[in-house]
Amino acid sequence: MKIEQKSPLYDGKSKTIFETNQSELVIQFFKDDATAFNAQKKGTIRNKGRINNQTSSQIFEFLAKNQIASHFVKKLSDREMLVKKLAIIPVEIVVRNRAAGSICKRLGLEKGRPFSPPLVETFLKNDSLGDPLITEEHIQYFKWATLSELSQIRACALKVNQLLKPVFDSIGLELVDFKLEFGRTPKGDLLLADEVTLDGCRLWDKENGESMDKDRFRNDLGRVDEAYQEVSERLTRYFLGES
Repeated sequence: MKIEQKSPLYDGKSKTIFETNQSELVIQFFKDDATAFNAQKKGTIRNKGRINNQTSSQIFEFLAKNQIASHFVKKLSDREMLVKKLAIIPVEIVVRNRAAGSICKRLGLEKGRPFSPPLVETFLKNDSLGDPLITEEHIQYFKWATLSELSQIRACALKVNQLLKPVFDSIGLELVDFKLEFGRTPKGDLLLADEVTLDGCRLWDKENGESMDKDRFRNDLGRVDEAYQEVSERLTRYFLGES
């Protein structure tokens, strides 16, 4: 059956989700809009929607080849991705290989301090509250996820880290940290959801330590568009070489 886009279900900071003529599938449309500090800072990044759609599609396809199941079905166009409709768990998973961003301020850590093994943190997905750090006890108490689900989520996030670190390393970038989201199918199966893009990853150039991600926008470092484009081109060359 041909996929037909219907009315929007959700209009977010970086994506709009549309219903389709198939109830189990939705379309993610990637925008050029950029936000930081829980939407206190707003702007646009040229071609970000196109780049994020391509990057996320490439990474989801790569993860699928390595037994990581996600909501991804296929890339429909430059800015549209067909995905399975999920009930999103309101918990963001952050995997940290080095100290950067909020954890430095929160715990007084030196930027760049390595974490071995990687550190996994959980945050409530709620912009109005500033996406607060939460514990396993909070997640169970408020029934956002079961202990079994949380265990699966952590294991999956660490496996994604294990798979993506050498990918970025091979293109001259260090994967400092990244954010993941998960959701449930109608049958209750857990799947990786949302996106895996420069909006949710910290990447440092291995040669000079330069930020090659949304920190360039957050911290007014300039060359934001160019950094997104450069990482996209490096990743595309990598994945084309792999195939």
